Amino acid sequence: MPVSDAILTQILTQLEELQVSQQTLQAKLDALGAPKEVSSSPSSPRAIPGGRQAAADAVMAIEAPTASPHNTLVSPSTSPAASTTAQNEKEREKLLYPSRVMLTTYPDQHGIKPYQMEWGSEDPAVRGPIICSRLPSSIKQRNAIGAHSGSYSIYRALAIAMGTLNPTHKPDYTKTEPAVSIPQQPAWSDPTKIVSFDPWGHLVPQVYRRELEELGLDVRPSIAVTRAHMKLSEVDDTVRKGGLTIDGKVLLKSAPLINADGTPSTDDPGVEIAISKAAVEPVWYLPGVAERFGISEGLLRRALFEDTGGMYPELITRPDIKVFLPPIGNLTAYIFGNPAFLSDESKELTVRVHDECNGSDVFGSDICTCKPYLIYAIEECIRCAQRGGVGLVVYFRKEGRALGEVTKYLVYNLRKRGGDSADKYFKATELIAGVKDMRFQALMPDVLHWLGIKKIDNMVSMSDMKYDAIVGSGIPIIKRYDIPEHLLPPDSRVEIDAKIAAGYFSHNKKLTEADLVKTVGRTWEETEH
Repeated sequence: MPVSDAILTQILTQLEELQVSQQTLQAKLDALGAPKEVSSSPSSPRAIPGGRQAAADAVMAIEAPTASPHNTLVSPSTSPAASTTAQNEKEREKLLYPSRVMLTTYPDQHGIKPYQMEWGSEDPAVRGPIICSRLPSSIKQRNAIGAHSGSYSIYRALAIAMGTLNPTHKPDYTKTEPAVSIPQQPAWSDPTKIVSFDPWGHLVPQVYRRELEELGLDVRPSIAVTRAHMKLSEVDDTVRKGGLTIDGKVLLKSAPLINADGTPSTDDPGVEIAISKAAVEPVWYLPGVAERFGISEGLLRRALFEDTGGMYPELITRPDIKVFLPPIGNLTAYIFGNPAFLSDESKELTVRVHDECNGSDVFGSDICTCKPYLIYAIEECIRCAQRGGVGLVVYFRKEGRALGEVTKYLVYNLRKRGGDSADKYFKATELIAGVKDMRFQALMPDVLHWLGIKKIDNMVSMSDMKYDAIVGSGIPIIKRYDIPEHLLPPDSRVEIDAKIAAGYFSHNKKLTEADLVKTVGRTWEETEH
C-alpha cells in the first residue's frame, strides 16, 4: 500500500523534532560536564575587564619579537628569544580567546536566541538583518552560519591571529552608501526568486541602523554599489577603427597621456567607459538553495558539512538557522548606461553573464574564447546604452567552470599530451575532475531579479545552461548571440566546437562526431621557438 505525501511529511517533521530534542539534550549534558571557570587573579588574561574588546585592545599591544638575519642559530628549547616568542603567543591566544573552545551550538541552548529572520519579507525590519558574528555583542543572536567576505574571511582570521586587525573593530559606514540607486524590486519579497545573496545587502547601514547603533549588533553590508571608469585597450582599438563612437556620456575621451619625462604626449589616449558596478557577496538561504537544486535541505547541509572537511558543524547542529555565508567567491555586476533602465521593460537591454577565466580574461591565453567574448559583450553593451537602452555584464568568480585553476591546468596538460581534439574536450575534464562542469547555473538568475530585470533583448552568450536557467526563472530572452568567427583565438576552436556539439547555441553551425575528431588544437611543439 503506497504511503501518502502527507504521512511522509508528518514522519519527516517528527524526525526533525526528535533531532532538535536530541541536540538540546546533548547541549545540556555538555554544559553539565564542562569545567567551571576558576577565579583568576587580576593579572590573569581571563580577568581582563571589558570582555573581548579589552582583550583585543591588549593583544594588539603585544609585539612579537622581530627576527634578525644575524641571530645565532641555537636550539629552540634553549633560545631565550624562542621562549619569549612562545610565551607571547600563548598570551595572545588567551587574550584573543579567553573562554574554552566552542565547536558548535544547539537550539534551546541557554542564552541562545537568534534574531528574527523572515526571508522574503518585503519589510526589511521583518526580514531581519544577517548576523553571523561570534563577537560577545552578537553571538547569542546569530541567525546565520559562516562569516562575511566569502573566501576572504580566511584572510580576516589570519589578520586577527597576526595582530594586524582588532577583532572588535567597528566599521564606520559614513559616506559609503550606494553611489547609484538600486531600489527595492518585487522579487526581493519573493523567497523563491533570490536565495543566494541578501537583496538588502547594500542598504544595511540605512535599514538596520537601530540594530547597529542602538543594539550594538555586528551587522555588515554584503553588497557595495559604486561608480567608475573602465579602461580597455581593445575598446580603444575598436574606437580607432570606427566601430564605436565617443558620445561623452557612456564613452568618454581619456585624459591626455604623459611621457616618461613628464612632458605631454601627442599619442592618442583612447577612451574610457562610464559604468556603475555592484560587488555582491554570497548569502545562502538554505531552504531556497536546496529547492533550486532539487534536493532536500538536510542533504544540502550534510554535503556542505562533510565535503568541506567538517568546516561548519552548525550546519548539522543548528537546523533552526536557515542562512549560510559560504566561503566562496562573489559576483560583480557592471552596468553600462542608466541603472534605472534595468527594470524598465520599455528599454532595450543587452546582457552577458560571464564566469571567471583568469588565464584569458586577464592574461590573454588563446586556448579559449573567454576574453574576446567578454570584450565583444562589453562593446555590445556600450552600443545598447548609446541607443538609449542599458547594458549589463555579470562576472561570477567560478574559475575553470568552478573546478578551479589547478584542475584546469591539469586538463590542459592532458589535452596537449593526449591529442587535443574537440571529441576529447569534455572527456579530458571528466577524467581528472569526475565531472565536466560544476558551475550549476541555478543560482545565477538571482542577480537579474535583484536588479528588477523582466526581459532580456540581447543575450551575448552561447551557453545552454545559462539560457535555460534564466528563462526557467521567468525572464524571457528575445535574441541570442554567438561569438563572431573573426574573434576566435588561434587555439580555441577545440573548445568552441566541443561546446556547440554539446548543446551551445549557434546560428548556423551543426557539428557531428566526425567533425569533432577533425578539430584539433595546437601542440606544445608548435609553440617552441
